[in-house]
Amino acid sequence: MIASPLRSTLQATGRRALLAQPAVPATKRGLAMPVSSAPTSAFAKEKGSDGKYTVTLIPGDGIGPEVSEAVKEIYRKADVPIKWEEVSVTPFINAQGKSTIPEDAVASIKKNTVALKGPLATPIGKGHVSLNLTLRRTFSLFANVRPCRSIEGFKTAYDNVDTVLIRENTEGEYSGIEHEVVDGVVQSIKLITLEASERVARYAFHHAQQNGRNKVTAVHKANIMKMSDGMFLHACRQVAKEFPDIQYDEDLLDRACLRIVQDPAPYADRVMVMPNLYGDILSDMCAGLIGGLGLTPSGNIGKDASIFEAVHGSAPDIAGQDKANPTALLLSSIMMLRHMSLFDKADKIESAVFKAIAQGQRTGDLGGKLGTRAFTEEICKRL
Repeated sequence: MIASPLRSTLQATGRRALLAQPAVPATKRGLAMPVSSAPTSAFAKEKGSDGKYTVTLIPGDGIGPEVSEAVKEIYRKADVPIKWEEVSVTPFINAQGKSTIPEDAVASIKKNTVALKGPLATPIGKGHVSLNLTLRRTFSLFANVRPCRSIEGFKTAYDNVDTVLIRENTEGEYSGIEHEVVDGVVQSIKLITLEASERVARYAFHHAQQNGRNKVTAVHKANIMKMSDGMFLHACRQVAKEFPDIQYDEDLLDRACLRIVQDPAPYADRVMVMPNLYGDILSDMCAGLIGGLGLTPSGNIGKDASIFEAVHGSAPDIAGQDKANPTALLLSSIMMLRHMSLFDKADKIESAVFKAIAQGQRTGDLGGKLGTRAFTEEICKRL
């Protein structure tokens, strides 16, 4: 029998039955509900009277304010029609003893529907949970999009990386359902639902279709986790039928890791979609192939709001020392511009960033000698 703390949690979410039922077709389970073919709402906010869009900016912790300022400076130079609305997400413990973020931050993101976020540090102590997880759950940011592409002129062991990973962002091993059964025995539940699996699968196919990729690969461990990953694969197979122009296949997580590090080139024509934990691991591995998290953008996509972020840490040891590399947040902001259909501005800034790096204008983490401000100036020169 499931221990009572877990049982009450599952009852509250309405998902208890998933722990005991095998993955069978949705039509046999009464779950064949109509689902919109568009997995997300397109950005539809209008410019204000000043001719600019308002975007929520979460500068973050540690080096966050420095790299955020770099983005703002480059946007000013590029004349991007954006007005920043800065908010803090420093958490507090509410009356129920739970960690939460300020209401004004929540209201800003809901109003603007798009946000750019610097790195966040989670406070240590009872009651505090990951701020990133809190934001994802608050706004139901169900898909984490992680592109990794080799940067011309920056030498790594690989020069042909061009991967796109889409990670289910709300459940799996990161559902937060765990407890101590008896002394010395802890149970953590991997929660997989048909609804969330179909949703992220549909987004992956839609992303492939919109970005000129002709394959979707579902990454899994259904050979071991037959029910949970089996349900994820079932969802992917059903959704694949809706996209006959996109090829669909499946690969084991460990085998995909092996193949990518042997030769990433075959993955340039596809989108990989996977449950939460696998995506967390595989996306960081791919980032390592191109030079690290400092060169990797990320977007968290939801139906009603999206948050684009740098996925590296807050690096408090170098905060305030003009040593931070703003590239990851800048590339994430370029993803944001394309989400907002500001394609010309996105292309212009991206070109300037890559030219600066290719021409040897780099921060210390990339083997260069420039500080944050000097690197920002070099990008501005190339605009």
